[in-house]
Amino acid sequence: MGKTLRTGAEVLVDTIHQQGVEYIFGYPGGAAIPIFDALVDSPIKLILTRHEQGATHMADGFARASGKAGVVLVTSGPGATNTITGILTAHMDSSPMVVITGQQTTGNLGLDTFQEADVSGISYPVVKHSYLIKDARDIPRIAREAFYLAQTGRPGPVLIDMPKDVSSATIDPSSGEEFHLPGYKIPQEGDPDLIERAAEMLSRARRPLLLVGHGAVISGAERAVIFLAEKLQIPVTNTLLGKGCFPETHPLSVGMLGMHGTAYANKAVLDCDLIMSIGSRWDDRITGKIEEFCPGALKIHVDIDPSEINKSIVVDVPIVGDARLVIEAISAIAKRGDTSDWIAQIDRWKRQFPLKYKKEGKVKAQHAIDEIFRLTEGKAIVTADVGQHQMWAAQFYKTDSRFHWITSGGAGTMGFGFPAAIGAQLARPDKTVIAIVGDGGFQMTLSELATAVVNKIPVKVIIINNNYLGMVRQWQSLFYENRLSGVDLEGNPNFVKLAEAYGCKAFRIRRSADVRRILQAALDYSDGPCVIDVEVEKEDNVYPMIPAGAPYHQMILEAPKKKLAKPVGST
Repeated sequence: MGKTLRTGAEVLVDTIHQQGVEYIFGYPGGAAIPIFDALVDSPIKLILTRHEQGATHMADGFARASGKAGVVLVTSGPGATNTITGILTAHMDSSPMVVITGQQTTGNLGLDTFQEADVSGISYPVVKHSYLIKDARDIPRIAREAFYLAQTGRPGPVLIDMPKDVSSATIDPSSGEEFHLPGYKIPQEGDPDLIERAAEMLSRARRPLLLVGHGAVISGAERAVIFLAEKLQIPVTNTLLGKGCFPETHPLSVGMLGMHGTAYANKAVLDCDLIMSIGSRWDDRITGKIEEFCPGALKIHVDIDPSEINKSIVVDVPIVGDARLVIEAISAIAKRGDTSDWIAQIDRWKRQFPLKYKKEGKVKAQHAIDEIFRLTEGKAIVTADVGQHQMWAAQFYKTDSRFHWITSGGAGTMGFGFPAAIGAQLARPDKTVIAIVGDGGFQMTLSELATAVVNKIPVKVIIINNNYLGMVRQWQSLFYENRLSGVDLEGNPNFVKLAEAYGCKAFRIRRSADVRRILQAALDYSDGPCVIDVEVEKEDNVYPMIPAGAPYHQMILEAPKKKLAKPVGST
């Protein structure tokens, strides 16, 4: 008997299923029809989105909530280019994703044919790797390579561009070689000599600080970090994306550092004599003015990506390796030093400079977010969009568990929060998933309400509605003499009626006295998604704040009484 032949598209879908994929997020078109056709007979469920950008953010949210690659399927031309923002978002935050794009037939490549775009070329700067498949026999190998690359080492997005004649061609599904990537090396254990030096330095330090970043979350280093911090009695701060690796309710936690970090975290950074970054790339949002970052402190950097070592901060001990393995090795040999005075000082700062807000008058965003934290006991998965509400959520929704905090960090992508929540809910159907979004960012991807309603995905969408692009307004108010430009969102829809038009349950909060009751009602609702429109104080600002490019000692704790200099960096 002859061998059973299958189309390239069928082989692709079969190979994807073998990787354990349950969902594909996508939007169809002519060049991708063979692949969508192959999904009809596959156990993989297609989540039809309303825009390709929404598909990428859903896949990204799925990946960040599960640790497994999210998968996107779109068509050629504008279908493919609409994924670039989502790919950039995943790339900047090291999120595993496989994006499959349809393409014009191989004979038409380069001829400016209908819906043709050089997607490989366009995507090169924002992917971990990019493929253009020209031979259907390469499909099984490339698909397996793509998932391996996306999910190992420093994770990231991988793109597969597939011409229509390749996906339509028939091949022997057992053909093709196993992949072999001789130049792709994944660091594991760090250098033993450097690990010993780091352990000695930690033991000698009197004012040490652990800085936990997203790399520690990705590596599953949470237990190792907790053990090290408790054994050596070292305070722990985290980046925006490092939330959840070390419990923020732990007595040794000082919360998030940097531009909108807690005052006590930032004072610890300013006064420490040693700081060890675990999976953080010393982003500009946490360093401020690099020349004055952690003055006089010894610096240790643990990272799986050697390109991050000494990129922005020159360190004393650079350790390239997996965060969990390196921290376990350091913990095994490090001895506790005398940090009691340091812990006592930080406790005084916590009492002196707490995060706070007033409940009087108009509803405060901080109040709503703080109440969500209390009602869920901090156990929900929270996805945040980008802006003031993102910073308030990072401050007031304390995260104790890995994969429970999802937001766009490096790219700062508005519109990310809501579709990411859909992906996270599909990854973790047992969890309460809450999207905290602004009225600006929500309108960029709100059409995905249809996706959530059709699939009965019970995400809670909290709109922090101030009728402004709040963070930009804050900068214009503080640094540009309140010359407001392009920030007034006059013309916002009635979000309750809009949600109901999609068939979605909706609530509105206008009074502080109603915050707890209405939020509880929304949390109790489980028959699909719901939207909660929280009409908040229009001109509230996020504090503390370190202006972009400024040193830590210029931290602003409350509304300034005099004009401030324009910041060096961007919002």
